[in-house]
Amino acid sequence: MYFVKEESSHTYEEKKSKFIAYLVPFNQFDSLMKRLKEEHPKARHFVYAYRHLNEFNQIVENSSDDGEPRGTSGKPALNVLAGNELINCAVIIIRYFGGVKLGTGGLVRAYSDAVNLVISESKLIKYEDKEKYFLTLDYSRLSKIEYLLNELEIEVTNKEFVTDVTLTLLLTKEQKEKLQEQLPIDLLLNN
Repeated sequence: MYFVKEESSHTYEEKKSKFIAYLVPFNQFDSLMKRLKEEHPKARHFVYAYRHLNEFNQIVENSSDDGEPRGTSGKPALNVLAGNELINCAVIIIRYFGGVKLGTGGLVRAYSDAVNLVISESKLIKYEDKEKYFLTLDYSRLSKIEYLLNELEIEVTNKEFVTDVTLTLLLTKEQKEKLQEQLPIDLLLNN
């Protein structure tokens, strides 16, 4: 599975209709939709599809045809996301009608092509399942541990400073094993 970290867009034209596809991380979906509706007040349709993992690591999918004939836009866009194994991503396709009707097959192809093109121009990152761990240490060790975490490309999502420092880490199984090999014996990861 793959995901994207940043927004990308691509414009596709078919028989004078313009399809502008935006691919974003799922957590940016709502703000992007709001922004696009403000930026494109004359657009006919705002079709979308998304796939994301819920708290139980299950894939949640949804799509909308936004006034296009049923099944001609949102579902094909969703199928392209699934076919490319994209997760935690959303695509929004803005359509400006060009005066020529495309028919149901033409709409399916146009929306699918628009999504395929924006995906092909996006930087896809391989998804790895990560678990949350906590590492508590005294202040004097913080810089050395941060250096180690940086070397192992481990994501630190939070730092809590009380009597000690508690770091919240997101780790793959491989990262956890490598980190445990290199941590001083008296420092333990807690799940």
